[in-house]
Amino acid sequence: MEIENTQGYNLSILVNDLNLSYDDIGEGNSPIIFLHGYPFNKEMWQDQLQFFKSSHRVIALDIRGFGKSIDEEPVLSIDLFTEDLLAFMDELDIDKAIICGLSMGGYIALNAQHRFPNRFEALILCDTQCIADTPEAKEKRYKTIDEIEANGVADFNDGFIKSVFHKDSLTNKKEVVEELRSVVYSNSQHIIQQGLVALAERSETCSTLDKIDIPTLIICGREDAVTPLAQSEFMHDKIKGSILKVIENAGHVSNLEQAAEFNKHISDFLAIIIKK
Repeated sequence: MEIENTQGYNLSILVNDLNLSYDDIGEGNSPIIFLHGYPFNKEMWQDQLQFFKSSHRVIALDIRGFGKSIDEEPVLSIDLFTEDLLAFMDELDIDKAIICGLSMGGYIALNAQHRFPNRFEALILCDTQCIADTPEAKEKRYKTIDEIEANGVADFNDGFIKSVFHKDSLTNKKEVVEELRSVVYSNSQHIIQQGLVALAERSETCSTLDKIDIPTLIICGREDAVTPLAQSEFMHDKIKGSILKVIENAGHVSNLEQAAEFNKHISDFLAIIIKK
């Protein structure tokens, strides 16, 4: 096991023949692992890491291919991301964790909880959904891949950034928007395309929601246009005992747009499950 940088940031560990990059700070018996969305990286969780590090061990992971977890070779998939996550937990001797995933990170969290239910203490699903792509949505993703191949990533990246933010954030939180823009543009064209393949080919997890028996918090921006609130409401209805929190004036990246409220919802949830 090879680990670099004892400060807790930009550590590196060999998992499934890949050096995965991660931040690991704070202390606690139940680590919280944060999984970023597409096409972002672990930098999107910095507000959460700073907020929770005084009370919990918090880990943010660069998913294979993204951020500093560079991998330009294999076909990416949600199943592969899940296998990396479990191998990562094994390497760090984490028997059980609280998993928090946003968007694609939520797809991984749901996949992992279904396949390895005894490895998770609680589930936090943020701006995500359980459905697979419809045939039409899948076709659209592959058309987008072809367009990127022909014209490059700039049009896709710019359109995607606009789609994930609430309109007020685009106007009033330009620093947050620009920080995320730089994260999106740090990806190679190949990874942007491979990420779209992973999203297009993902399996549904809606049919497994009624089997989830661990505490679950669902968070969604009210104006989320990528994974609409109706999808969070559906998961809330199907997951017994789950808690749903809706964040006003937020789109698809509610943890960035309304960080204080987002953190409070998680903090309140953690207080409930720790009491139990």
